[in-house]
Amino acid sequence: MAEPYLSPPLSQHSRPGERFDAAVLATTREREQLRNVKKLINSAETVVTDALRGLSAAHPGLRVDPDGRTVSRSGGPTPGKVGLVSGGGSGHEPLHAGFVGYGMLDAACPGEIFTSPVPGQMVTATAAADGGAGVLYVVKNYTGDVLNFELAADLCAEEGVEIASVLVDDDVAVRDSLHTAGRRGTGATVFVEKIAGAAAEGGASLAEVTRVAEEVNARSRSFGVALSACTTPASGRPTFELGETEIELGIGIHGEPGRSRSTMRDARELAAIALDAVDEDMPLSGDALVMVNGMGATPLIELYVVFAEVAEQLAGRGVRVARSLVGDYVTSLDMRGFSVTVCLLDEDLTRLWDAPVETPALRWGR
Repeated sequence: MAEPYLSPPLSQHSRPGERFDAAVLATTREREQLRNVKKLINSAETVVTDALRGLSAAHPGLRVDPDGRTVSRSGGPTPGKVGLVSGGGSGHEPLHAGFVGYGMLDAACPGEIFTSPVPGQMVTATAAADGGAGVLYVVKNYTGDVLNFELAADLCAEEGVEIASVLVDDDVAVRDSLHTAGRRGTGATVFVEKIAGAAAEGGASLAEVTRVAEEVNARSRSFGVALSACTTPASGRPTFELGETEIELGIGIHGEPGRSRSTMRDARELAAIALDAVDEDMPLSGDALVMVNGMGATPLIELYVVFAEVAEQLAGRGVRVARSLVGDYVTSLDMRGFSVTVCLLDEDLTRLWDAPVETPALRWGR
């Protein structure tokens, strides 16, 4: 049995006057440190499995394997439909498992916290998504995800499954970060999974679904701001240090460094910083799909404050917010902060975005 995350009080481990050796003392200190971390978990070792058990109980329309770490539609593959598979480290919920269902993903494979799933999970997810028309992998640009999905694609190709991949790399903050070669994949992953998923649901071929996914990625840019670090269950400590008045501009979803540290600004100025970064990389115009995403511990009221500023400033730049999302969609555990993702729409992409969807985290039209 896994050791409980919250250990018994120190008095249950010792008697008055009992002598501790260095190893016992170190263990006691670790227990005390863990006891001071307030998380709604049973143990650091089982948090992903336990969360998947909860997902299964809450959403009977999903087929969840907590031990094998895969999530798929309960009805199995749809014959003749292109399958969509994605995955990545846990800690970013509802990404990716929360987007499995009609109109989005057919299957997802969650890894350990901030750790890529292994190729075996991806192969299992592929089998759950393969309706005979090929399978598209939606891969965020992090080295572990890229390498493992490539290996899984080779293994599936040997079994006769046609595989295509799209690499999501929308984060304009930095290039070649701690976990990537090139730009990081962040908020645009939701847009790719929704719009490409709608194309697949409508009967498009693997080549067409892949083209749509690549177009959405090419038309999307993101920028994130952190007000605090996140704390992983295993470490019990913040992943990086920020001073009381410091913020990180251009933060990654695993706590990777951004462009710079700065002092706290108001929502109007932070929105401007994010949009300036996006506009510099992809000139903004026309109709846009805009997401203000919470990083996990940001109150919704604050996200709406940010969205108000983003919408007003985009209007001043000649951009119409045609479609929008506000809330937690690509998180970083309990980090405080937000990201802005902008996708420049055309008529076809708008139609696919509006198409019915029914997943745990996104649903309309059914």
